[in-house]
Amino acid sequence: MNKNDKKQTINKGKVNPNSIKEFKVKEECELLQFLLSKYPNLSRNNVKNLLSNHQVAVDGAPISQYNFKLVKDDIVIVSKNRIAKKERRKLPIIYEDDEFIVINKPSGLLSIASDTEKGRTAYRMVTDYLQQSNRNNRVYVVHRLDEDTSGVLLFAKNDKIRNILQKNWQDIVKTRGYFAIVEGHMEENKATFVDYLKENSLNLMYVTPNKNDKSAKKCVTSYEVLWSNKDYQLLNVNIDSGRKNQIRVQLGHRGHHVIGDDKYGEPADPIKRLGLHAYELSFIHPISKRLMKFTAPMPIEFKALFGKK
Repeated sequence: MNKNDKKQTINKGKVNPNSIKEFKVKEECELLQFLLSKYPNLSRNNVKNLLSNHQVAVDGAPISQYNFKLVKDDIVIVSKNRIAKKERRKLPIIYEDDEFIVINKPSGLLSIASDTEKGRTAYRMVTDYLQQSNRNNRVYVVHRLDEDTSGVLLFAKNDKIRNILQKNWQDIVKTRGYFAIVEGHMEENKATFVDYLKENSLNLMYVTPNKNDKSAKKCVTSYEVLWSNKDYQLLNVNIDSGRKNQIRVQLGHRGHHVIGDDKYGEPADPIKRLGLHAYELSFIHPISKRLMKFTAPMPIEFKALFGKK
């Protein structure tokens, strides 16, 4: 046997690191079944080895069980290296029941996996936490917060309630409250902005004056000034629409950038993080019709900037 033949024998039945891909799930199925369909040249045992070696993740959360239930739009990732699991002893849980888990997401943490970050996400933290008690547990994304925004983030524990919530989200949500720290002083103590937002080729949002543009999305943001100092103001912001980056874009469009927001401007960064925190989310439960209300306290660095305790 020559050297090349030996190399081929060693690599037979393994995933080629150069061909590793992400796979989007199109219909409900079990994980093992899905992987077998994507790697038809691998034996069933070799695919099982990928799972037992912790080389497979779903939406950034490592999964090892063969019968793990996949649903439409899940992203399955296969890695050439082991994806280590970590216990989440200090997960900032606000609320948990049989249908929901709500956390106070830290600033700097993605809600779900992105093109550049697969592992360190809120989704993975919550998944790791739930699977400590039952490895078949999983969570479903209902909404998202920007990476640098902290605060209330809701996940569903089954796809049925997730689908109902997402389908009716605009109708059932009652409040989406944020604390925002902006540069300068607002022209009015209280106001409502109605704008139309578009996305450019760099995936950045901007306000367009053409409200008749079919690709432009209407967004409504209301605010009230809570605290002021010489350089900044703390606003209580509520949004009636959930457009991408809408608070940051609408405030920045009026010359009052959210502090720390180098994505849409060059504002000061006095607290070394984005000055945006989702402090309240409330909605009417689509089945029980109960009002569900979740809150996250104001970050201490927000208070400190205004001399509050």
